[in-house]
Amino acid sequence: MNKRTWLSGLAGLMAAAGASATDIDFALDWKFEGPAAPYLMAMERGYYEDEGLNVSIDSGSGSLEAIPRVASGTYQLGFADVNSLIKFRDQNSSDVPVKAIMMTYDAPPFAIVARRSLGVETPQDLEGKTLGAPATDGAYAQWPIFVQANDIDADSVTIDNVGFPVREPMLAQGDVDAITGFSFSSYINLKSKGTPEDDIVVMLMSDYGLDLYGNAIIVNPSFAEENPEAVEAFIRATLRGWRDTIADPEAAVQYVLQHNTVAREAVELERLQMTIADNILTDYVLENGMGDIDEDRMASAIDQIGLTYEYSNKPSVDDIFTDEFLPAMEERMVAP
Repeated sequence: MNKRTWLSGLAGLMAAAGASATDIDFALDWKFEGPAAPYLMAMERGYYEDEGLNVSIDSGSGSLEAIPRVASGTYQLGFADVNSLIKFRDQNSSDVPVKAIMMTYDAPPFAIVARRSLGVETPQDLEGKTLGAPATDGAYAQWPIFVQANDIDADSVTIDNVGFPVREPMLAQGDVDAITGFSFSSYINLKSKGTPEDDIVVMLMSDYGLDLYGNAIIVNPSFAEENPEAVEAFIRATLRGWRDTIADPEAAVQYVLQHNTVAREAVELERLQMTIADNILTDYVLENGMGDIDEDRMASAIDQIGLTYEYSNKPSVDDIFTDEFLPAMEERMVAP
């Protein structure tokens, strides 16, 4: 076989491989910031392509947004708050049974972020204050549970439905006394607005009585049924992206900068490092690997949501999460 014939054959094989690749549109929960690095790295380094996938990644505007995107089939997979998924399944139990297939934030980043100089250091200090909270914020969705767990007089707290872009600036300017948000985003954003570190108070809701999980990868049920191998492949490549990100966050954050030209490297690196330390590398994950759940804890989380939310068709753990697409535990181990 001459060189030209060999090259022609190789090109044909590559074209055939490309033609057989499974297209996946993946919906993030938020903008291209530090925590998006593992997915962007997996895409740009060809990890998804290695698995026979043609993946595109779109940013989002809140941790609830990916659920309807995936439920509608517009996106095959997404990254969303699992607690919002629990409510979605309750409200749409017989319509589109979207499930979580890989738990990512074993410890949720839901937080109340405040300023000491405005008189807020504990949950009870919120009484008589103004809380800035975007209506679709995943952390704000847990506010009723936080209120009950900490015996807060909710009627004395003024809720200001602020937009995501002005949330931290309003706190920095003192227009609100505290905000709801994801810890790694609100803390970093507030500091970038000039608020001194020693003035910032971060109350992780998981430290104040909430037994909840955070964000997970979710899948459209029809796509999963028709393409189980592709879903498994997506998880394998994503885990590869997370392992590389944990090992070298400085390299991983470069992929964020490629997709977000206004992002600042130092800011996004710190945001990513906070995510890894606080939300990913928990004791459970270090012992059991990334991606799976403790069923008793998830059952407790579903019950806890029911303390302040009236279920119509209360979902079970099996309605919310399946491990059928996860690789074996030894393939999911991560190390700090």
